[in-house]
Amino acid sequence: MKLYIKNMVCRRCEIVVKSELAKLGLHPLSVNLGEVELEEDNIKYLKNELNAVLNSFGFELIDDKNSRLIERVKTLIIDLIHQKNNDLHINLSSYLSQNLKHDYNSLSSLFSSFEQITIEHFFIKQKIEKVKELLMYEEMTLSQIADQLNYSSVAYLSNQFKKETGFTPSNFKRLKTIKRNGIDRI
Repeated sequence: MKLYIKNMVCRRCEIVVKSELAKLGLHPLSVNLGEVELEEDNIKYLKNELNAVLNSFGFELIDDKNSRLIERVKTLIIDLIHQKNNDLHINLSSYLSQNLKHDYNSLSSLFSSFEQITIEHFFIKQKIEKVKELLMYEEMTLSQIADQLNYSSVAYLSNQFKKETGFTPSNFKRLKTIKRNGIDRI
């Protein structure tokens, strides 16, 4: 049986979900971002308890097809930017279409209608959060960050950063209170 879970955005989320499933006596065959495959065929008797446990950690079971598809779009983008360092060798629309086996135009329309933001803007927001994270570590130059996240230039990264945050990357680094958003809250 497959379960689809909202707000799983990192490897630690996978560990937490796997642990909580085991505490409920369930046997996960695989636990990936946003998706769990269980050995059990039917868990209706545990649905309320499972929902309560997942909600206590900020996760949520997804039952309808459209919500699952939107969550998979988000998961692919988050994984691409935050785990795979934006290692994208094709354009985003092709990447999503190939991975989800759906036409990009229908994905885009569905995503926008549910999330009130375009896929492209969600992608940009995730990239900007990654830039903020890398700026805070102070281990890379802005040029290295631009290169890692596939920006065409430092100027383009800086313009996009300012448009999204209201700060230049340099000003952001100087802030006493860093204003980062959780990647599951974008």
